[in-house]
Amino acid sequence: MSESKADQPDETAKPRRRQARGERRIQQLLDAAASVFCRTGYTSASTNAIAREAGVSPGTLYQFFPNKEAIAVELGERLNRRMLETHGVAFTLENAALPLRELLDAVLDPMIEFNCANPAFLTLLQSSDAPGHFLEEHATLHDSIQDRISELIGARSPDLSPERRTQTANMAFALFKAGLGLILGHEGAERDAYVAELKSALYGYLAPALGTEGVPAQP
Repeated sequence: MSESKADQPDETAKPRRRQARGERRIQQLLDAAASVFCRTGYTSASTNAIAREAGVSPGTLYQFFPNKEAIAVELGERLNRRMLETHGVAFTLENAALPLRELLDAVLDPMIEFNCANPAFLTLLQSSDAPGHFLEEHATLHDSIQDRISELIGARSPDLSPERRTQTANMAFALFKAGLGLILGHEGAERDAYVAELKSALYGYLAPALGTEGVPAQP
């Protein structure tokens, strides 16, 4: 008498559970690496320190990553993807049509929130020996963000020449990056004050080119 399908063991259940456990362990190791990179810098970090931070043995770490560079590459790829999702939400035609102060809130707040929540992102970028693969991926992302800023400016002020639009986008992005360093270097009320200063600086810079009032949304 043959077994019914319901009586047969689910051959996929255990692999799925193993995969879920493996992904949780990977995320645990990546979170630990992010903490260690921020505390000691990427160059001084070690796989032993990352394993200690994660509460696992070095042998367990090596089951998932062969070395520190592989950890940084995986962490960097995930952070780049999250940043891509963030600027996809921020740089929209709907936001381009807002009054300038509201536009700055809508664009800057998600970008600042991402960087404050993921300080390892900037730590890796500023490291002289960060993995080349991560830096190459980020360079592509960086160019994409500049293009999106330029598109947003063009949607809001279509009469600007392509040259002026590019210059304005590049300068605005440079101001953001400079202010971001100060924001990440402070906490609490001081951080809030630097966020307000950054928005004020960008408002003063962009107002002559973009105007301060809302504009009709682009179709």
